[in-house]
Amino acid sequence: MAWRRTTLSCTVVAVLAARQAIHGGATAAGLAGAALSALVWLAFLVVAHRRTLALAAAVPGPLPSRAAIAAAGCTILLALFAVGVLA
Repeated sequence: MAWRRTTLSCTVVAVLAARQAIHGGATAAGLAGAALSALVWLAFLVVAHRRTLALAAAVPGPLPSRAAIAAAGCTILLALFAVGVLA
């Protein structure tokens, strides 16, 4: 359930970044930040979906370190792109 909540919060960040980029007049930097936010959101969506499927098993294994690094990296990049869109 936590993966779904985190995916939902990442979705909100990506949508708000796109809205902010378009709202005040579309600039190249704003559009680039929104596009990068969307790409990072898609990457996080893949990681979360794979983990959700793994947790559906009778005995789920631990989160691979590669997936944990990818999820943390996506979260950090989303935050950085959101700040970039606001600037």
